[in-house]
Amino acid sequence: MTQKSRILLVGCGGVGTIAALNLQSGNKAEVSCVLRSNFEIVNKQGFIIESCEHGNLAGWRPSQILNKVPDISNLDDALFDYIVCCTKNTPDINPIGQIIAPAVSPNHTVIVLIQNGLNIEKPLIAQFPQNMILSGVSRIDAHEVRKGVIEQKQRDLLYIGPFPSQPHDPELLRRTALHFVDIYTAAGRTTCLFKPDVGYDRWAKLIYNATLNPVSALVDLNTGELQMTSVITTLVIPAMNEVMKVAEAAGHRLPDGIIEETIRSNPIEKMITPSMQVDTQIRSYIEHENLLGEVYREAQRLGVNVPILSTLYSLCVAVQWRTKKNKGLIDLKNY
Repeated sequence: MTQKSRILLVGCGGVGTIAALNLQSGNKAEVSCVLRSNFEIVNKQGFIIESCEHGNLAGWRPSQILNKVPDISNLDDALFDYIVCCTKNTPDINPIGQIIAPAVSPNHTVIVLIQNGLNIEKPLIAQFPQNMILSGVSRIDAHEVRKGVIEQKQRDLLYIGPFPSQPHDPELLRRTALHFVDIYTAAGRTTCLFKPDVGYDRWAKLIYNATLNPVSALVDLNTGELQMTSVITTLVIPAMNEVMKVAEAAGHRLPDGIIEETIRSNPIEKMITPSMQVDTQIRSYIEHENLLGEVYREAQRLGVNVPILSTLYSLCVAVQWRTKKNKGLIDLKNY
C-alpha cells in the first residue's frame, strides 16, 4: 500500500477547509489543520459543512486539529511532505514564511500557496531555497459563515503549477505539482488542474482582485451595488484596463473579453461581497499589498502609467494604517 502524504494545512476558513476535505477524501493524504479563531469550537464538535460537491457533513474532522504550527524539531514521527497555505496574505502584518517556518523541513517539504496575489512566492524562495514552491489559484465560492460552519456554493476549481525562477529541476517541479493534483482529485468530487503558466492565472484573477475587491472595500458597496452606480464605468473598468496593460507588459496578454466576463461573473442580483470589503466591515487587515501593491510596483518597474491603481493602492495603505492604529500597533507618540 502506498504511504499517504502528510500534509499540514494552515488557514481553515472557507477555501482552506474545502481544500482539506478534498485532500483527505481521496485517502491519499493525512491532513493536519492549523486553526486560530475557530479552534475551540471545531476541536469540540468538528466542522459543519454544506457543500455543493460533498453534500452536508456534520462533525467532519481532518486527521488532526492543531491550534498552532508545529515545530518539527520536537516531532518524533514523519515530517510534513506538503505545507498548504490558505491564509489571508498580509505580508505587512504576518509574513507567511514566519508562520510556517517551524514546520518546514529543508529539501523535503513542498510549500503550496493557495493564496491570491502577485509575487507572493518571492519571499519564500529567498527564505526556503531548498524547498519547492507550488502556486495554487482557487476559483471557488466557499465561506465560513459562522465559526466552524462552512458553506460551499460554487464547485471547486484549483489550478496548480510550480512558480518560476526556483533553483530546482523543472521536471522534478512538474512531477511534484502533478502529484499534488493527483492527491487533491483522488476522491473524484472536484476539479484540480495542472497549469504550468502560473503567471497567466494570477494576472487573470487580478482583473477582479486589484479592482472590484479594493473599490468595494473603500466605498463599502458590494459588486452588485457598484454596478448600479456610474463607478463601474468611471473607475472599475478603467482600473481593469490598467491591469491588462501591466499584465501584457509583464508578458501575459489576457483575452480581450476578460473584463466583460469578470463583470458578468458578478451578477447584480447576487450582491456579492468581495473579501476585502468583508475585512473592512469587520475591521480586519486587508490583502492590499499582493493584490494591488505588487501590480502597482510591477507597473513602475515596467514603465506603465497606472494612475487609478496608484490611487487605489494609496487609499488602501491608509485603510491598513488606520486598522493598525485601531489595533494598537501604531504609537502616535512616535509621529
